[in-house]
Amino acid sequence: MEIREEHIINIHNFLPHRDPMLMADYILELTEEKVVTSFEIKEDNIFVHRNEFVEAGLIENLAQTCSSILGQSFFENPEADTRVIGFITHIKKIEIFALPNVGDTIISKASLVSQFENICHIFCETFNNDELLIRADINLFIQEVKS
Repeated sequence: MEIREEHIINIHNFLPHRDPMLMADYILELTEEKVVTSFEIKEDNIFVHRNEFVEAGLIENLAQTCSSILGQSFFENPEADTRVIGFITHIKKIEIFALPNVGDTIISKASLVSQFENICHIFCETFNNDELLIRADINLFIQEVKS
């Protein structure tokens, strides 16, 4: 997928995560049922071991990508001081095929399968160029934290 700067959305507007736990850089496409993100793997990432982005990092990247679908309703106003909590409630199936290296930019794609209030079932995949790295069926929960 070609990354075109005029279509990039800052993921900070849709996720509460910040460094060092932010595992997605940009949203390349976002609808109510689909999201595509990009993430450049840097040497100082906490999930890099021996020049590879490890399995836990791939899973966190997928979870953050998936959360953008639900998160957009909480972060529609970038100036609002919205706080949310979200987590994986269930991984139905996960397959890891390869690990990317430092310097690679991975593209993650997620599609909403079903949703009930703040719980959703999402199918997601991550690619390094055309190579499929990981595929999963994930259930996520996200909720606004009241002050």
